Amino acid sequence: MVAKSDTQKNGGGFGGLRTLVRRKQVDSVHTKSSSSSSGHGQNQLAKSLTIPHLIAIGVGSTIGAGVYILVGTVAREHSGPALTFSFLIAGIAAALSAFCYAELASRCPSAGSAYHYSYICVGEGVAWLIGWALILEYTIGGSAVARGISPNLALLFGGPNSLPSFLARHTIPWLGVTVDPCAAILVFVVTGLLCVGIKESTFVQGIVTVANLCAMIFVIIAGGYLGFKTGWPGYKLSSGYLPFGADGMLAGASTVFFAYIGFDSVASTAEEVKNPQRDLPMGIGFALSICCTLYMLVSAIIVGLVPYYAMDPDTPISSAFTSHGIHWAAYIITVGACTALCSTLMGSILPQPRILMAMARDGLLPSFFSDVNKSTQVPVKSTIVTGLLAGTLAFFMDVEQLSGMVSVGTLLAFTMVAISVLILRYIPPDEVPLPSSLQEAIDSVSLRYNISNSSPGDLEVENTKNDGITSEENAPLLLTKGSPNEYPLLEKASGQCNSLVNEVNRRKIAGWAIIIMCIGVLILTSAASSLYLNNPLRFTLCGFGGVLLSSGLIILTLIDQDDARHSFGHTGGFICPFVPVLPIACILINVYLLINLGAATWTRVSIWLVVGILVYASYGRKNSSLRNAVYVPAAHVDEIYESSNSLP
Repeated sequence: MVAKSDTQKNGGGFGGLRTLVRRKQVDSVHTKSSSSSSGHGQNQLAKSLTIPHLIAIGVGSTIGAGVYILVGTVAREHSGPALTFSFLIAGIAAALSAFCYAELASRCPSAGSAYHYSYICVGEGVAWLIGWALILEYTIGGSAVARGISPNLALLFGGPNSLPSFLARHTIPWLGVTVDPCAAILVFVVTGLLCVGIKESTFVQGIVTVANLCAMIFVIIAGGYLGFKTGWPGYKLSSGYLPFGADGMLAGASTVFFAYIGFDSVASTAEEVKNPQRDLPMGIGFALSICCTLYMLVSAIIVGLVPYYAMDPDTPISSAFTSHGIHWAAYIITVGACTALCSTLMGSILPQPRILMAMARDGLLPSFFSDVNKSTQVPVKSTIVTGLLAGTLAFFMDVEQLSGMVSVGTLLAFTMVAISVLILRYIPPDEVPLPSSLQEAIDSVSLRYNISNSSPGDLEVENTKNDGITSEENAPLLLTKGSPNEYPLLEKASGQCNSLVNEVNRRKIAGWAIIIMCIGVLILTSAASSLYLNNPLRFTLCGFGGVLLSSGLIILTLIDQDDARHSFGHTGGFICPFVPVLPIACILINVYLLINLGAATWTRVSIWLVVGILVYASYGRKNSSLRNAVYVPAAHVDEIYESSNSLP
């Protein structure tokens, strides 16, 4: 067996891009017990969540004010009466990402969500960028949601300017800034609730979500009665069911896709789920199914009550009832909008402390963020920092113009999760980083296998000492002279040599196929979205990207998936169907939406990502927990831990 320190593997320190692709180990019983013995056991979160809790988190985080506003805008500008099918298409597209999340969440049930999966399957550099983008997403998302609550509360008090003065918005003349005390107070209340405990905060979110669902059920029942009574005037139009054609319906689906963002919050609580292999996939699936069903029913009712061109883009549901003389319904709908926003606010703030905690555990952020309160078993410090930042932004800034940046973080995460599924199936990590404290056990197992597989005359000692390794922790390890592959320990008979070489070739082909496919997706979506290009060049680029995409898909379809996928991470959970077609379709959809977010959004996000790169270069890469890790074949991790336990 060959064991290599991370410093040796990567050419020493930061002396190569390989540092960016070092991958961490899936959290297991071994890693948790190791943390416990080293004094970090207090960093484990409480396992308190079950399927109902996960459904409350997923539905509460997903169904926000979007449904109360989007139906009007999308129906008027894109879909017309076919709005219901736009929601269905968007729901199917979101389900592709949900399938990918479900498999990874059940296999790797730790805090961090897409950041955690990217670190395990892709590498540290990409994982850092995903985590950094998610921090931006949840901070701005929470602030934007909080700023939207006060206008809806004002309507319940009688009008736009009816809130008490200590809650109402005020403009500071000499600064030209409109402050929103109500938004800040709500963020701080939610932050305090999240600090009490995950089970308690999820219970409250469930109550708020039920109130929102009751409002939506009222819209469906009362609106259905009105529709049958009036003969569904919205569907009896000379322009037909598709006034903007199929293209308009698809454009509407692209817009309402963002109404499904939120189910990934379920994955962020994976470490706190009692039975993650069963509960996480079911929680994600049920939450998304409930949201899609409600979206479709509400949109079908509203576009049937009022002609699409006459819908109010700001208050489509309330105005639909008002047009039929039911003015009091506006209060119920406004209550639904307020509860939806409060639930979404909780769903926006909940994941970020767990991402900060996961990054701090890995050494990429200060250990301050990894502390878990002993009594509540939640990351209180990270939660307070998140709440203070989101509350301050909500108080001073109108972050609506920055809301597009929320979508960037989500779509990047969705894309990397789909790529991680392909990596897990075709080229799962065959090397596992272990802490240097296990060096003695690693040497013991290495010596045992080399002696059992080689004669004494065939052994030689390789010194792994490197510039970055100065202690005796990294003692000489044994190599088999003349071995045809890097891990002679994997050879149980000489006849397996050729199969191992073929396996290496298969992994290389699969890796290049995934890379080619991703390049093809990027070229295809960029060319399809670049309307300023002349048609011959645009079609040529689309064709070239399509060929690369198809080539990668065909290669992955024809070659076998890696047998190691069956034992990767925690087994017995959900298995994503239709691989590689489903993850590739997910990647294609998400990259297309990313490309179309606009230059202004990407300019702002790029600034944030550049800041993140500087933070990583100055702190993260130097303090990463993998900096002095020792890499060993994944097949022998259990034996090394057993050997470690038996050593005096």
